[in-house]
Amino acid sequence: MPPHRLLIAISGASGSRYAALLLQQVVPRVPEVGVVLSRIAPRVIAHELGLQLSNQRCDPTALLDGVPVPAGHTLRLYGIQDYDAPFASGSNACDAMVIVPCSQGLIGRIASGVSDCLITRAADVCLKERRKLVIVPREAPLSLIHLRNWTTLTEAGAVILPACPSFYHRPETVDAVLMSVVDRILAHVGLARDDAFAWGREDD
Repeated sequence: MPPHRLLIAISGASGSRYAALLLQQVVPRVPEVGVVLSRIAPRVIAHELGLQLSNQRCDPTALLDGVPVPAGHTLRLYGIQDYDAPFASGSNACDAMVIVPCSQGLIGRIASGVSDCLITRAADVCLKERRKLVIVPREAPLSLIHLRNWTTLTEAGAVILPACPSFYHRPETVDAVLMSVVDRILAHVGLARDDAFAWGREDD
């Protein structure tokens, strides 16, 4: 089932363009989209995308690159310490959560059950309430600590979806490369695009 309420968390790992492309895909299709930035995320977004954002005061539509928010849909930014956010409680959990990109430090805190900010708390809620949690790490190489954290979260019910692009579709632009990862994310939260590349499909 496609989500009615989706939370997208953006950490300070490199790869903020993945988050922007994902938002551009989900905002027209998901009635309620929440966004949370880690403390370092605004700095990385400014460096990689040239956008000046803030954890406290930010218009998240800056990440949409002109994609409109449909009437009746909402796109809202929540502060990193906003424990009044609905999805900070299991009584009002979001339908699905995506952390993209996700730093290994953030993964470690979630795997350890450390709810020290809204992102880790919301992820903890998703796990305990058996909601979809998709984590998109983008870092290499991996230490044994990283791999054990990935195993812990997989055993707890999360989907670890590394930002590893595919090239079956012969992409001609950087965004086309990145969309191969975004399409995998969309598929895992019930929002697969009809025109996404699928191996073995005749029209591909």
